[in-house]
Amino acid sequence: MPADEILFEAEEKMEKTLRKIQEEFSAVRTGKASPALVEHIRVNAYGTSMSLREMAGITCPEPRLVMIQPWDASNVDPIRKAIEESKLGVHPLVDGKIIRIPIPELSEERRRDLTKVVKKIAEDGKIAIRAIRRDAIDHLKKEQKAGDLTEDELATSEKEVQKLTDVHGEKIDHALTAKEKELMSV
Repeated sequence: MPADEILFEAEEKMEKTLRKIQEEFSAVRTGKASPALVEHIRVNAYGTSMSLREMAGITCPEPRLVMIQPWDASNVDPIRKAIEESKLGVHPLVDGKIIRIPIPELSEERRRDLTKVVKKIAEDGKIAIRAIRRDAIDHLKKEQKAGDLTEDELATSEKEVQKLTDVHGEKIDHALTAKEKELMSV
């Protein structure tokens, strides 16, 4: 496999990891209502597990309220149950065919706990990025041993992989800083 393909594949994997981290960040509650808080919750309905956004309309009519309107009224109870079992720490209120989730104000202690959770997510992301770097470099070295890359091409490609790693690590740091600021603002 040419070095360009190895680099492209590594960059693709790093971008995917970054998107996953941002998705996980959006699911961490900040005291403000957002559809992202609940849209990825898995609900058992129709004999399978589906994400909430596939089953209902999710809106935020007020800054501290998430409103969920299932497409099928028979799914109100499974959705309520899935939200209660999630790690959000909120209590859904069923109002006929609509589920309302009031978002309580976060205490200072809870904000610090959530900051720790976000830091853990970011660190896990950085570990994943470094693993991708290691795999790419190992792959490049195998190509060099097989005679498909020269020593100079290997060195250049390793530098490129390191640049990708640094860039994605900085993006994770920026996302972490923004999320911490969002969590700690009252």
